[in-house]
Amino acid sequence: MSASLTALARRRLARDRGAVAALVALVATALACLIGPFLTGHAPERIYPDFVRTTPSLSAHPTPDEIRPALDRLAQRMRVTLEDVRREGGQVRLTLNAQKPIDPRNLVLLPRSDLFGPATVIERSPDGRRLVVEAPLRRLHFLLGTDMLGRDLLTRCLVAGRVSLLIGLVATLVALSLGVTYGAVSGLVGGGLDALMMRVVDILYALPFVFFVIVLLVFFRAGLWLVLVAVAAVEWLDMARIVRTQTMSLKSRDFFRAAYALGSDTGAVLVRHAVPNTLGPIIAAATLLVPRVILLESFLSFLGLGVQEPATSWGVLIAEGARALEAAPWMLAAPAGFLVVTLMALNRLGDGLSDALDPRL
Repeated sequence: MSASLTALARRRLARDRGAVAALVALVATALACLIGPFLTGHAPERIYPDFVRTTPSLSAHPTPDEIRPALDRLAQRMRVTLEDVRREGGQVRLTLNAQKPIDPRNLVLLPRSDLFGPATVIERSPDGRRLVVEAPLRRLHFLLGTDMLGRDLLTRCLVAGRVSLLIGLVATLVALSLGVTYGAVSGLVGGGLDALMMRVVDILYALPFVFFVIVLLVFFRAGLWLVLVAVAAVEWLDMARIVRTQTMSLKSRDFFRAAYALGSDTGAVLVRHAVPNTLGPIIAAATLLVPRVILLESFLSFLGLGVQEPATSWGVLIAEGARALEAAPWMLAAPAGFLVVTLMALNRLGDGLSDALDPRL
């Protein structure tokens, strides 16, 4: 496309407020997935045993109701009796008793927990069987709650978004490269070559996708790259058919005949006329292909053929949330919310780009 047509398409897109809002939402989601995990204060693999299946909240943890049960568990591990607990601002003061002298080294269990910092002995009885200890309270926030293991769900959703968006974008780019080239050549050349190329597409359509993935597992380990190869290897077929159909409909147009009459070869017509005039359907199909790839990755991960732990994706999190729907519905709502927003933004942006890049307008 010439610079003037590109600028015109950009102005058309800018006037479409819905498409601009969708683009902003996609950029914000991508930036959140890239930068957000460094700002949440939680490592994605960090397990908080004291906060398993914690509900979403804006309040800091531990709450007053969570302090005493956690201290009772720690006292049992230290083999002492928790006589008194007092909370003073950001500190907690404990009075510990035992039948034998208490070893101060056991107090390292406090900072090893999720709730308390390093402990300081304030008072000690002469026989060592009674200690008064003071420890700072940690302030933890779980805006979207935690999962079945006690991992922060917001951090995991953001990290999972990196994998899902990477799979969607890379597989879509590969599918576009193969599908557009293959379909445009097939539709423009026509004849016996077109029939042969379409029969190859039909044969590939007939191959069961799961069987194809299982064959790949014979040669490669299950993981992210296997998903990329498997999805990119089959998702270009629809794109090839779409571009072929559009190209064949354009061959009878006057500007195609004029290009050949002016001495343009097949390659020049393909690059300057065929592909630019099919950009509208291509962009629309591509924006629908990204969410389909993400959902396909979810299916593979659900079967254990896709992304493997400790890595995760929105599909993996949705599968985990579906299994824990009754006990922890937020585990499904959080990743599903990210996925739904992304899919809606992609669809709306695709509509805007399709209109902006339509050369007939």
